[in-house]
Amino acid sequence: MGTEQQITYFLRELADTGRHADPERRAAAAKGLGRTGRPEHAGVLTGAAADPVPAVRAAAALGLGRLGVPEAGGTVLPELMRDTDPWVRRRASVAAIRLKLTGPAVTRAFADLLGDPDHHLRINALDGLYTLGVAGDVAALVRLLGDPEGAVWGRALRVLYPLRDDPAVRAEVIRTAREGEGAARAQVLQMLPRNCTERLLVSLLTGLRDPSTEVRYAVARRLLDLERNSVRDALFEALRTERNPEVAGLLLSGLGRRGERLMTDLAVRWLGDPRAGRQAAGALGDLDTGSAREHLRGALADGKLPASTRGAAAREVGRAGRWDAVWLLIPLLDDPEADVRTGAIGGLGALVRDGLRFWERRPVADALTAHLASGRDETWRTSNALDGLDEALPALRRLAAEAASEEIRAAARELVDAAEAD
Repeated sequence: MGTEQQITYFLRELADTGRHADPERRAAAAKGLGRTGRPEHAGVLTGAAADPVPAVRAAAALGLGRLGVPEAGGTVLPELMRDTDPWVRRRASVAAIRLKLTGPAVTRAFADLLGDPDHHLRINALDGLYTLGVAGDVAALVRLLGDPEGAVWGRALRVLYPLRDDPAVRAEVIRTAREGEGAARAQVLQMLPRNCTERLLVSLLTGLRDPSTEVRYAVARRLLDLERNSVRDALFEALRTERNPEVAGLLLSGLGRRGERLMTDLAVRWLGDPRAGRQAAGALGDLDTGSAREHLRGALADGKLPASTRGAAAREVGRAGRWDAVWLLIPLLDDPEADVRTGAIGGLGALVRDGLRFWERRPVADALTAHLASGRDETWRTSNALDGLDEALPALRRLAAEAASEEIRAAARELVDAAEAD
C-alpha cells in the first residue's frame, strides 16, 4: 500500500465514529496519519483530540507531535495536557515539547503538571519548562526539589539554576530554606551558598528540632561551620536529644573536629550504634584527652560493640600514637571480624607514617608482613601500612619471589622497588 493509499485509509478510519466503530482502529489511524500525513491533515487530528475515547485522544496527541505542525498542536495540546486520563496528558506533554510550543497557555499547562501524581508527567513538565526557560509556578517548582524521584528533583534543580537571580525565585528559595518542609527544605539548604547562613540563623537553630531527618542533617551541616557559643550550645543540645544515627554521626564528627571536649560522654553513648559508632570513635580520637583514649582502649576489647566501631577505635588508637598503641593493635590483626582487622591495619599504618619507636619497628614489620602473606584482607591496605618500614624489606623480598598469590608478589615487589629507589 502506497503512502497516498495509507493516508486515505487512515482518514476513512478516523471519520468512522458510528455506534459500531472500533476505537482501537481510530487510535491506530491517528498514529499512522501523524507518521505519513501532510500539514493539511492536522485538522483531522485536532478533531480526533476531542474523541470520547482516551486512547484515541492520546493517539491524536502523538500524531500531532509526529506531524510537526506547531500551529495545530498549539490549539489542542494545552487542553489535552489537562485531560482526565494520565496517558493522554503524557502523550500531549511530549508532543508539546517535540513541537517546541510556546506561549502563556503552554506555560500554564506545564505548570499545572508540576503537581501531577504521575512522576513521568512531572518530568515532562520540567523538561518543557526548561526548554521555555521559565519557572511556570515558582512555589510548585521549588517544592519539587523534595520529590522522592531523583529524575524529578534533579530536573527541578536544572530549571531553577538559570533562574536563580530572578527575584520571585530567590524569594521562594529563601522562604523554603526558612520554613519549608522535608526534603525540599533540605535540598534548598544544600543549594544556598554559605554566605546565606547568617541571614537564616534563627530558622536554622529552630531546624535542629525539625521532625524531618533530612532537614536536621542539612541544618547541622550549615551550623557546624559557625564558630559561636550560642550555635555550639545548640549543637550540643541537638546531639543530646538526637535519635537518628546519620544526624548524630554528622554532629559527632563536626563537634569532634572542633575539639569540643565536653562531648566525651555524648560520643561514648553512640559507640554501640552500628551506623554512628564509627563517628563516635572518630570524635573520641579527635578529642585526644585521657578520658577519650581510655574509652577507645576499652572499645577495642569490648566484643559487644559493632565490629565497625571497634575497627574505627583501632584506627584512632594508632592515630593517637601512645606508648601502648602497637601492642594493642598487633593482636587485632587476627581478629575474626574484617572491620576490626582493617582498623588495626590502618592504625598501624598511621604509626608507621608518624614514626615508630626503634623497639617497635621490628614487631610491626613482622606482624604486617605476616598479614600480607596470609592474603586475609585487601592486599593494598597492608601494603600501604608497610610503606617506608625498612625492617620489613627482607620478608618482602621473600614474598616477592615466593608468595603463592601474584597479587601479593606484585605488592611486595612494588614496596621493595620503592625502597631501593629511595
